[in-house]
Amino acid sequence: MKHLNKLFIAALMFAGVTSQAQDSNNPWAVSFGANAVDTKISMSGNDKLVFKELLNAQDNWNMIPSVSSLTVSRYVGDNFSFGLTGSVNKISKMIDKVPMTSSTYVVSNPGDLSYYAIDGTIKYSFQDMLKSKWLDPSAHVGGGYTFFGDASAGTVNGGLGLTFWLTEHVGISLQSSLKYSFDDERTPDADVPTVMQHFAGLTFKFGGKDTDGDGVYDKDDACPETPGLKEFMGCPDTDGDKIADKDDSCPEVFGLAEFNGCPDTDGDGIVDNEDACPEVKGTKIMKGCPDADGDGVADKDDNCPEVKGPKANAGCPWPDTDGDGVADKDDQCPTVAGTVANNGCPEVSEEAINKLNSYAKTILFNSGKSSFQKQTMPVLQAITAILKEYPSANFMIEGHTDSQGSDSLNQKLSEDRAAAVKTYLVENGIDAARLTSAGFGESKPIDSNKTSKGRANNRRVEVKLVK
Repeated sequence: MKHLNKLFIAALMFAGVTSQAQDSNNPWAVSFGANAVDTKISMSGNDKLVFKELLNAQDNWNMIPSVSSLTVSRYVGDNFSFGLTGSVNKISKMIDKVPMTSSTYVVSNPGDLSYYAIDGTIKYSFQDMLKSKWLDPSAHVGGGYTFFGDASAGTVNGGLGLTFWLTEHVGISLQSSLKYSFDDERTPDADVPTVMQHFAGLTFKFGGKDTDGDGVYDKDDACPETPGLKEFMGCPDTDGDKIADKDDSCPEVFGLAEFNGCPDTDGDGIVDNEDACPEVKGTKIMKGCPDADGDGVADKDDNCPEVKGPKANAGCPWPDTDGDGVADKDDQCPTVAGTVANNGCPEVSEEAINKLNSYAKTILFNSGKSSFQKQTMPVLQAITAILKEYPSANFMIEGHTDSQGSDSLNQKLSEDRAAAVKTYLVENGIDAARLTSAGFGESKPIDSNKTSKGRANNRRVEVKLVK
């Protein structure tokens, strides 16, 4: 029975005045319980500590049968907490070494000395490291002031603790602290010896705030004013699709995680609220609608759903009147077959250029003037007809003279004659934007200016294709 009492007292005792495993949710803690003071620890040569029979409660420990310690502490972050402990006791067992011996100790009563201590402690919890919800070992350091009978002195403290958390807020705490005194003597009422102090008791954490009462503290509650679920950091999941409403794009309709909580009725990978055809499987590029002919126009908008056609023509192919492979809308010559390279118009052949210049060389002007002789009108009409066959081609009208007369007069005459031909062509239906004119005077002869025949050849108009 005596041994059972010892074990019961030790189990009760080891929870004293510590408040371990506090956290930012419940930053405050209060601990109360019993404490025992063990005086069988002394200094011996060169300030080395000698520990002897630390757990021999029958011989070493001083205890009183009541709550004898109280701690208030606060979590300060990163697994650290700071606490202030007050404890009381009565010293009726003083352990001293017998002089002239190395291991013989004697127990004496120094006179039921009163013991009071106030200690500040910085503790570090290893609970996070263990990833345990109930087992919480810790280490602590600190200092305090002890009244030992009529004597008093400061101490430097350090030790270990262990808390078993029964609930989130309540735990059984055990702690042992070495209280190192700089007083090297052990005379009752005159000195404060170095001792071991053990604590056992209950710890209560508090201070956490849960405004909406959903069991998730406001600090960790993503929706602190709306009751929710712990798995969603305190936020609700109205449609039950396992996606919190705050992250659910469709919070009132059961949906899929891959679509942020929205449904995809037709299973085409496009959520219903973005699917233009939510009940018919389609493609993403068509915003969820089908495109049977693959022309990029959804069937619902395609006037020719089985035949490829451009969107601009409601999914139907463009007409090509002349059948040259160039749609009428892009064909500059929609009724005349041409080439794609020439925008649907026929290419100007070398034969056509030769014919133009053959006609151009026969254009006759009144002597020294830019006016046409009457008999040249059929020639100009023939040139006009050829140009109309090539409505997308551009041409240069060049004027040339022989060497009779001054250079300046010849230059101006050649320019005027080329311009006269251009004017005639424009007046007879040729787009002015397709024509340019220039005069070169006598600078580009094609024959000798020493004979009348040569000079007649040099007086000419040429038509050139502008590429």
